[in-house]
Amino acid sequence: MYEYIKGTVAFVGPEYVVIENGGIGFQVLTPNPFAFSKYEQQNVTMYTYQHVREDVLALYGFSSMEEKRLFEKLISVSGIGPKGALAVLASGEPQQVVSAIEQEDEKFLTKFPGVGKKTARQMILDLKGKLADVVPEFFPNLFHPDGTEKKPASSGELEEALLALEALGYSAREIKKISLKLKAESLTTDQYIRKGLQLLLNG
Repeated sequence: MYEYIKGTVAFVGPEYVVIENGGIGFQVLTPNPFAFSKYEQQNVTMYTYQHVREDVLALYGFSSMEEKRLFEKLISVSGIGPKGALAVLASGEPQQVVSAIEQEDEKFLTKFPGVGKKTARQMILDLKGKLADVVPEFFPNLFHPDGTEKKPASSGELEEALLALEALGYSAREIKKISLKLKAESLTTDQYIRKGLQLLLNG
């Protein structure tokens, strides 16, 4: 199993990034691929998790070891697969997720794509009281905006963001509902995704 990959960000798409190392391009699925746009053609360290199933061999990547551990905790819950765990991590609000689990707030947890009442209840049963040791002081900083200035966005950046939200499992109806609010903003693709996820979770 691969623990991490150090290499160059060769490609960024709605679902994955490609990390080139030793002449090989590794396709890595990650919570918010466009967060790596600013590192294109630069070297990064990606902490990885290899998912193997009869019909699937996939590599999932994370910007920190703590994020990887949280992913592993999430996929240990019956009913949550890697795609669902990525959607939770991409939300940018891990504190809310942990708080919802600790306070048994099923309503909040069911806002994530693919998480119904039964799965939300299972998340609470399996993870309540077990996350503080995974990412203690790390939670306040996970996927928070880095304070970079907004720049005028092209329609292409918004389209990329909407494709990324679709890849996370949100329905066309849910995405259409927030798209008008996003169009009013001038953001980067990464910022559009963060904003869209906040609207989806708070709506």
